[in-house]
Amino acid sequence: MSKDNEIFDCIGNVWLWNSEKGSWHFFTITEEIANEIYFTTSLKTLGLKRGFGAVKVRAIVGETIFTTSIFPNSKDKTYILPIKASVRKTENIKAGDEIKVQIELI
Repeated sequence: MSKDNEIFDCIGNVWLWNSEKGSWHFFTITEEIANEIYFTTSLKTLGLKRGFGAVKVRAIVGETIFTTSIFPNSKDKTYILPIKASVRKTENIKAGDEIKVQIELI
């Protein structure tokens, strides 16, 4: 991880979202950390946002490092992190598992 970017440590549970087209695993970033991410990204972008308010991140779960985007969840005032199938397989993660995630804003 870079020393120049903000890094956040989060602990929480993986949850499953189902739709007609499939299911996805997500991790909810706590409201406190979500507020810090929002503030940090607002200062860096000066109003220029990615689609849907997404924030590009590098995440570490266990020994696995991956790049993705987190998405705002306005209902709960948090961000959600999609957990890729390859990460879940490598780290043996399923819905309901508590995991630690390190998130770096990139």
